[in-house]
Amino acid sequence: MPSFTDKLTVGGSSMDMYASIPSGSGPHPAVVIAFHIGGLDDFDRKMADQLAEAGYVAVVPDLFHRFSQELMDGPRMDRLGHLSDPDIIADMNAAVDFLKGQSSVNSDKIGVTGFCMGGRIAWLMAATNPIFKCTVPFYGGNIMGNWGPGETPFAQTSNINCPMLFHFGATDGNPSPEDLVTLDNELTKLGKAHTFHSYDGAGHAFMDYSNPERHHKEAADAAWPRTLEFFATHLKG
Repeated sequence: MPSFTDKLTVGGSSMDMYASIPSGSGPHPAVVIAFHIGGLDDFDRKMADQLAEAGYVAVVPDLFHRFSQELMDGPRMDRLGHLSDPDIIADMNAAVDFLKGQSSVNSDKIGVTGFCMGGRIAWLMAATNPIFKCTVPFYGGNIMGNWGPGETPFAQTSNINCPMLFHFGATDGNPSPEDLVTLDNELTKLGKAHTFHSYDGAGHAFMDYSNPERHHKEAADAAWPRTLEFFATHLKG
């Protein structure tokens, strides 16, 4: 299972992108991963590798490529204040364009997932790029909030036309249990296909095995097979 880091150009700026490729010539379905606040790290690469093991070309664009080293060396949460949805959309779409240009990829079978801030982005991308056949946000917070100019992801929910599988931690504060109800009600009102799972005892970032304070093994062990089943249904079926 080969993996590599490529460089894409977005708006005149160079962006790293990690890619993990299944065995065999394909064409394979593909998944774009929006990373967590930690950036393009071992956790994201592991998620991509696990998707490749399951038969998907998986790519993780570096959505922090515009940031200075000083910002990257500072407190991680400060990064959120410098994000812009138009830039994020451009970066994610550059990863999509990369996939569309690969003969080993079935460009009619592309999904999107994301963790933490990436869960918000997975919702946003499903609302802004119709190429995605399904979306899987993991504990995506701030869906009702703005990052830079433009409408919030929540305000664009009516544009989502692919099935969604959303994983929540029952003790998470962002997204909170109240947010779960708000998001569920909006998707239901608009007739959008979705399945929500909330995991007892799990908080934010419960998938992140690299953070022992937050990792919740039981929740992660339940959420990942559900995710693979969901992708298989909508990207392999």
